[in-house]
Amino acid sequence: MNRPPKTLHAGMLQMGSLRVHHMHGGRGTPVLFIHGLGSSGYMEWRFNLEFAAARHRVYAPDLPGFGRTEKPRARYGVPYFTRFIERYMEDRGLRSAAVVGASLGGRVALELALRHPKLVRKLVLVNALGLGRPNLQLSYGLMTLPRVGEAFMKFAGDAVRLAPQRVIRRVAARYAGSGGNLSRTMDDDYFTNLRELYAADGYPDAYLATVRSLVTPKALLAADYDMSRRLSELKAPVQIIWGADDPLFPVAHAARAHALIARSRLAVLEGAGHTPQAERPEEFNRVLDNFLSS
Repeated sequence: MNRPPKTLHAGMLQMGSLRVHHMHGGRGTPVLFIHGLGSSGYMEWRFNLEFAAARHRVYAPDLPGFGRTEKPRARYGVPYFTRFIERYMEDRGLRSAAVVGASLGGRVALELALRHPKLVRKLVLVNALGLGRPNLQLSYGLMTLPRVGEAFMKFAGDAVRLAPQRVIRRVAARYAGSGGNLSRTMDDDYFTNLRELYAADGYPDAYLATVRSLVTPKALLAADYDMSRRLSELKAPVQIIWGADDPLFPVAHAARAHALIARSRLAVLEGAGHTPQAERPEEFNRVLDNFLSS
């Protein structure tokens, strides 16, 4: 297990029947980070938390089913994760916070801001789900099929455990964009955490359940993929940060959202794909700090 930076703390807390792992530290106004699918707080924001903790009190929980948080049998999906974040904020005594969400975490952050505007002082959307229909890869559709999804997850787990890192980086570049230095963003520590994640009991089931909640005919036709009609309801200032070369969520999603949200800023990071917070961390941290400090 990797040690967190000195300014941060990693720990477990009990929330009802659920044991939750989170990163926290720093002083000042609270900033809550929400990770995306197949990740965790300590993986998603590994290049950002220490920087943010220099000026703010940061929180980065692992969502249920992911990271080192327990992986219960549950109805995984955006509503479930949003309720979890609400309870986490209540448990931490956070009446409001700046909320930063990436990919699926961005969709959760957006849902939180719309449902409970008083909880979200500022909103940061990073290559977020919910601003337009994504360019889904075939594998996501296959994972919705009974037994096929389970076989896919077993294959993925074996690949993470056995395949050379250069091969995994090549596949990751195809699915999440080739921006940035993958030998840096997917370094030895990252692979150690990724292997731990895939080896955890309940993780494949949680991942599959989440994908299946999102990639269904009903979900594809619903407003979950395109919240454009509700963006005018947002009360908090919004910073949109987007990797220009994201193959899943085109930068056009960000541009349209920026045009629809009155109090919004847009930063497009050239040379970054789906994870600009890891591919261009210095630039990402600078944009984030300017917004949080304004």
